[in-house]
Amino acid sequence: MVTFTNTELPDILEIRNANHSYDGGKSFILKDFNLLVEDKPDQGQFVVILGPSGCGKSTVLRYLAGLQEPTSGEVFIKEKLRTNDDRIGMVFQQYSSFPWMTVLENVEIGLKYKGIPKKERREKAMEMIQIVGLEGHHKKYAQYPSLSGGQLQRVAIARSLLVNPEIILMDEPFGALDTNTRLKMQDFLISVWEKVHPTIVLVTHDISEAVYLGDDVYIMSPAPSKIIEHVRIDLPFDRDKEIKRDARFTELVFYLEDRMMSFEI
Repeated sequence: MVTFTNTELPDILEIRNANHSYDGGKSFILKDFNLLVEDKPDQGQFVVILGPSGCGKSTVLRYLAGLQEPTSGEVFIKEKLRTNDDRIGMVFQQYSSFPWMTVLENVEIGLKYKGIPKKERREKAMEMIQIVGLEGHHKKYAQYPSLSGGQLQRVAIARSLLVNPEIILMDEPFGALDTNTRLKMQDFLISVWEKVHPTIVLVTHDISEAVYLGDDVYIMSPAPSKIIEHVRIDLPFDRDKEIKRDARFTELVFYLEDRMMSFEI
Protein backbone atom coordinates (compact mmCIF):
# COMPACT_ATOMS: atom_id res chain seq x y z
CA MET A 1 0.00 0.00 0.00
CA VAL A 2 1.27 3.47 -0.88
CA THR A 3 1.71 5.99 1.92
CA PHE A 4 1.35 9.59 0.77
CA THR A 5 3.59 12.21 2.34
CA ASN A 6 2.95 15.95 2.11
CA THR A 7 5.84 18.10 0.91
CA GLU A 8 6.14 21.86 0.72
CA LEU A 9 4.05 21.88 -2.46
CA PRO A 10 0.36 22.82 -2.10
CA ASP A 11 -2.17 20.01 -2.47
CA ILE A 12 -4.50 20.21 -5.46
CA LEU A 13 -6.50 16.96 -5.06
CA GLU A 14 -6.92 14.58 -2.15
CA ILE A 15 -9.13 11.65 -1.22
CA ARG A 16 -8.78 10.71 2.41
CA ASN A 17 -9.85 7.40 4.00
CA ALA A 18 -12.63 6.77 1.50
CA ASN A 19 -14.86 3.70 1.71
CA HIS A 20 -17.54 2.78 -0.81
CA SER A 21 -20.23 0.15 -0.48
CA TYR A 22 -23.39 -0.45 -2.53
CA ASP A 23 -24.90 -3.01 -0.17
CA GLY A 24 -24.96 -1.30 3.19
CA GLY A 25 -21.44 -2.26 4.19
CA LYS A 26 -21.54 -5.99 3.44
CA SER A 27 -18.87 -5.53 0.78
CA PHE A 28 -16.71 -2.64 -0.38
CA ILE A 29 -15.37 -1.48 -3.74
CA LEU A 30 -12.98 0.94 -2.03
CA LYS A 31 -11.68 0.42 1.50
CA ASP A 32 -9.51 2.96 3.38
CA PHE A 33 -8.65 4.51 0.01
CA ASN A 34 -6.22 7.44 -0.10
CA LEU A 35 -4.90 9.58 -2.95
CA LEU A 36 -2.86 12.79 -2.75
CA VAL A 37 -1.88 14.91 -5.76
CA GLU A 38 0.28 17.93 -5.05
CA ASP A 39 0.19 20.95 -7.33
CA LYS A 40 2.99 21.78 -9.75
CA PRO A 41 2.34 25.45 -10.58
CA ASP A 42 3.25 26.66 -14.09
CA GLN A 43 4.11 23.09 -15.07
CA GLY A 44 1.12 20.83 -14.71
CA GLN A 45 1.28 17.03 -14.59
CA PHE A 46 -0.21 13.77 -15.80
CA VAL A 47 -1.38 11.43 -13.05
CA VAL A 48 -2.43 8.03 -14.40
CA ILE A 49 -4.52 5.44 -12.54
CA LEU A 50 -4.28 1.79 -13.56
CA GLY A 51 -6.06 -1.18 -12.09
CA PRO A 52 -8.11 -4.27 -12.91
CA SER A 53 -11.70 -3.95 -14.09
CA GLY A 54 -14.17 -3.33 -11.30
CA CYS A 55 -11.62 -1.93 -8.83
CA GLY A 56 -13.24 1.52 -8.65
CA LYS A 57 -11.03 3.66 -10.92
CA SER A 58 -14.00 5.54 -12.38
CA THR A 59 -15.49 5.91 -8.91
CA VAL A 60 -12.34 7.74 -7.79
CA LEU A 61 -12.68 10.21 -10.68
CA ARG A 62 -16.36 10.71 -9.92
CA TYR A 63 -15.46 11.63 -6.32
CA LEU A 64 -13.08 14.31 -7.60
CA ALA A 65 -15.60 15.58 -10.15
CA GLY A 66 -18.35 15.81 -7.54
CA LEU A 67 -20.56 13.31 -9.38
CA GLN A 68 -20.52 10.84 -6.50
CA GLU A 69 -19.75 10.84 -2.80
CA PRO A 70 -17.98 8.10 -0.84
CA THR A 71 -19.95 6.10 1.68
CA SER A 72 -17.49 7.54 4.18
CA GLY A 73 -14.32 9.58 3.89
CA GLU A 74 -13.40 13.03 2.63
CA VAL A 75 -12.54 14.67 -0.68
CA PHE A 76 -10.44 17.84 -0.83
CA ILE A 77 -9.91 20.27 -3.70
CA LYS A 78 -7.02 22.69 -3.21
CA GLU A 79 -6.80 21.74 0.48
CA LYS A 80 -10.48 22.51 1.18
CA LEU A 81 -13.34 20.07 1.57
CA ARG A 82 -15.07 19.61 -1.74
CA THR A 83 -18.34 21.52 -2.20
CA ASN A 84 -20.87 21.80 -5.00
CA ASP A 85 -19.19 25.06 -5.98
CA ASP A 86 -16.04 23.19 -7.01
CA ARG A 87 -16.55 22.57 -10.71
CA ILE A 88 -14.16 20.15 -12.37
CA GLY A 89 -14.72 18.90 -15.89
CA MET A 90 -14.61 15.22 -16.72
CA VAL A 91 -14.06 13.65 -20.14
CA PHE A 92 -15.69 10.24 -20.60
CA GLN A 93 -15.09 7.43 -23.06
CA GLN A 94 -18.57 7.97 -24.49
CA TYR A 95 -19.05 11.23 -26.37
CA SER A 96 -20.65 13.59 -23.87
CA SER A 97 -21.40 16.64 -26.00
CA PHE A 98 -24.98 17.79 -26.57
CA PRO A 99 -25.65 16.92 -30.23
CA TRP A 100 -28.38 19.53 -30.62
CA MET A 101 -25.88 22.29 -29.74
CA THR A 102 -23.02 23.69 -31.76
CA VAL A 103 -19.39 23.25 -30.79
CA LEU A 104 -19.34 26.80 -29.41
CA GLU A 105 -22.50 26.27 -27.37
CA ASN A 106 -21.11 23.03 -25.92
CA VAL A 107 -17.79 24.58 -24.93
CA GLU A 108 -19.35 27.62 -23.28
CA ILE A 109 -22.11 25.80 -21.40
CA GLY A 110 -20.24 25.61 -18.08
CA LEU A 111 -19.73 29.37 -18.06
CA LYS A 112 -23.39 29.86 -18.96
CA TYR A 113 -24.44 27.97 -15.82
CA LYS A 114 -22.02 30.12 -13.83
CA GLY A 115 -23.90 33.21 -15.02
CA ILE A 116 -21.06 34.61 -17.12
CA PRO A 117 -22.38 37.21 -19.62
CA LYS A 118 -22.84 35.92 -23.16
CA LYS A 119 -20.18 38.11 -24.80
CA GLU A 120 -17.51 37.22 -22.22
CA ARG A 121 -18.20 33.48 -22.21
CA ARG A 122 -18.20 33.32 -26.01
CA GLU A 123 -14.85 35.08 -26.19
CA LYS A 124 -13.38 32.64 -23.66
CA ALA A 125 -14.95 29.68 -25.45
CA MET A 126 -13.50 30.76 -28.80
CA GLU A 127 -10.05 31.04 -27.22
CA MET A 128 -10.34 27.48 -25.92
CA ILE A 129 -11.66 26.24 -29.27
CA GLN A 130 -8.52 27.64 -30.85
CA ILE A 131 -6.29 25.95 -28.25
CA VAL A 132 -7.80 22.52 -29.03
CA GLY A 133 -7.52 23.04 -32.78
CA LEU A 134 -11.20 23.33 -33.70
CA GLU A 135 -11.03 26.70 -35.41
CA GLY A 136 -13.60 26.87 -38.18
CA HIS A 137 -15.77 24.16 -36.60
CA HIS A 138 -17.45 26.27 -33.92
CA LYS A 139 -20.76 26.55 -35.81
CA LYS A 140 -21.04 22.82 -36.50
CA TYR A 141 -23.31 20.63 -34.41
CA ALA A 142 -21.41 18.44 -31.95
CA GLN A 143 -22.42 15.14 -33.47
CA TYR A 144 -21.18 12.51 -35.88
CA PRO A 145 -20.64 12.81 -38.88
CA SER A 146 -20.40 16.61 -38.62
CA LEU A 147 -17.36 15.96 -36.39
CA SER A 148 -15.10 12.94 -36.12
CA GLY A 149 -14.70 10.97 -32.89
CA GLY A 150 -11.41 12.73 -32.16
CA GLN A 151 -12.99 16.14 -32.74
CA LEU A 152 -15.89 15.29 -30.41
CA GLN A 153 -13.40 14.45 -27.66
CA ARG A 154 -11.64 17.75 -28.32
CA VAL A 155 -14.97 19.49 -27.68
CA ALA A 156 -15.25 17.68 -24.34
CA ILE A 157 -11.66 18.59 -23.40
CA ALA A 158 -12.23 22.26 -24.31
CA ARG A 159 -15.43 22.36 -22.25
CA SER A 160 -13.69 20.80 -19.24
CA LEU A 161 -10.71 23.16 -19.40
CA LEU A 162 -12.93 26.21 -19.69
CA VAL A 163 -14.77 25.26 -16.49
CA ASN A 164 -11.53 24.69 -14.56
CA PRO A 165 -8.27 25.17 -16.50
CA GLU A 166 -6.19 23.83 -13.59
CA ILE A 167 -7.68 20.32 -13.44
CA ILE A 168 -9.05 17.90 -16.00
CA LEU A 169 -10.32 14.40 -15.25
CA MET A 170 -10.34 11.80 -18.02
CA ASP A 171 -12.02 8.39 -17.84
CA GLU A 172 -10.77 6.23 -20.74
CA PRO A 173 -11.21 9.25 -23.05
CA PHE A 174 -9.76 7.57 -26.13
CA GLY A 175 -11.19 4.09 -25.60
CA ALA A 176 -13.83 4.42 -28.33
CA LEU A 177 -11.38 5.71 -30.96
CA ASP A 178 -9.60 3.70 -33.64
CA THR A 179 -5.88 3.09 -33.09
CA ASN A 180 -4.65 5.80 -35.45
CA THR A 181 -6.96 8.46 -33.98
CA ARG A 182 -6.07 7.37 -30.45
CA LEU A 183 -2.35 7.85 -31.09
CA LYS A 184 -2.98 11.29 -32.60
CA MET A 185 -5.16 12.25 -29.62
CA GLN A 186 -2.36 11.30 -27.23
CA ASP A 187 -0.07 13.76 -29.01
CA PHE A 188 -2.87 16.32 -29.06
CA LEU A 189 -3.29 15.99 -25.29
CA ILE A 190 0.42 16.60 -24.79
CA SER A 191 0.16 19.75 -26.94
CA VAL A 192 -2.78 21.06 -24.87
CA TRP A 193 -0.90 20.34 -21.65
CA GLU A 194 2.09 22.33 -22.97
CA LYS A 195 -0.17 25.34 -23.61
CA VAL A 196 -2.39 25.31 -20.51
CA HIS A 197 -0.36 23.30 -17.91
CA PRO A 198 -3.28 21.62 -16.10
CA THR A 199 -3.14 18.73 -13.68
CA ILE A 200 -4.60 15.83 -15.66
CA VAL A 201 -5.85 12.71 -13.89
CA LEU A 202 -6.26 9.93 -16.44
CA VAL A 203 -7.81 6.48 -16.08
CA THR A 204 -6.75 4.13 -18.86
CA HIS A 205 -6.36 0.42 -19.56
CA ASP A 206 -3.70 1.12 -22.20
CA ILE A 207 -0.34 0.60 -20.50
CA SER A 208 1.69 2.11 -23.35
CA GLU A 209 -0.54 5.18 -23.17
CA ALA A 210 -0.01 5.40 -19.42
CA VAL A 211 3.77 5.42 -19.84
CA TYR A 212 3.71 7.82 -22.79
CA LEU A 213 1.54 10.41 -21.05
CA GLY A 214 2.15 9.86 -17.36
CA ASP A 215 4.45 11.50 -14.85
CA ASP A 216 3.15 9.31 -12.05
CA VAL A 217 1.28 6.02 -12.39
CA TYR A 218 -0.74 4.69 -9.45
CA ILE A 219 -1.79 1.04 -9.45
CA MET A 220 -5.02 0.04 -7.69
CA SER A 221 -5.59 -3.41 -6.26
CA PRO A 222 -8.68 -5.52 -6.94
CA ALA A 223 -11.67 -4.64 -4.75
CA PRO A 224 -11.76 -3.73 -1.96
CA SER A 225 -9.31 -1.37 -3.56
CA LYS A 226 -6.37 0.66 -2.39
CA ILE A 227 -3.44 2.20 -4.23
CA ILE A 228 -0.76 -0.44 -3.84
CA GLU A 229 2.07 1.00 -5.93
CA HIS A 230 3.39 4.31 -7.23
CA VAL A 231 5.55 4.15 -10.36
CA ARG A 232 7.44 7.29 -11.28
CA ILE A 233 7.78 7.59 -15.06
CA ASP A 234 11.36 8.81 -15.25
CA LEU A 235 11.35 9.71 -18.94
CA PRO A 236 12.34 13.09 -20.40
CA PHE A 237 9.88 15.87 -19.61
CA ASP A 238 9.30 16.74 -23.29
CA ARG A 239 7.96 13.71 -25.15
CA ASP A 240 7.04 12.75 -28.66
CA LYS A 241 6.54 9.41 -30.38
CA GLU A 242 10.29 8.81 -30.62
CA ILE A 243 10.37 8.18 -26.87
CA LYS A 244 8.46 4.95 -27.54
CA ARG A 245 11.63 3.54 -29.12
CA ASP A 246 13.63 4.24 -25.97
CA ALA A 247 14.76 1.22 -23.94
CA ARG A 248 13.52 2.79 -20.70
CA PHE A 249 10.04 3.29 -22.20
CA THR A 250 9.88 -0.40 -23.10
CA GLU A 251 11.17 -1.39 -19.67
CA LEU A 252 8.44 0.62 -17.94
CA VAL A 253 5.72 -0.84 -20.18
CA PHE A 254 6.89 -4.40 -19.44
CA TYR A 255 7.07 -3.68 -15.70
CA LEU A 256 3.50 -2.35 -15.60
CA GLU A 257 2.28 -5.23 -17.76
CA ASP A 258 3.79 -7.70 -15.30
CA ARG A 259 2.17 -5.92 -12.36
CA MET A 260 -1.26 -5.90 -14.03
CA MET A 261 -0.94 -9.57 -15.08
CA SER A 262 -0.24 -10.51 -11.47
CA PHE A 263 -3.85 -9.81 -10.51
CA GLU A 264 -6.15 -12.82 -10.49
CA ILE A 265 -9.11 -12.62 -12.85
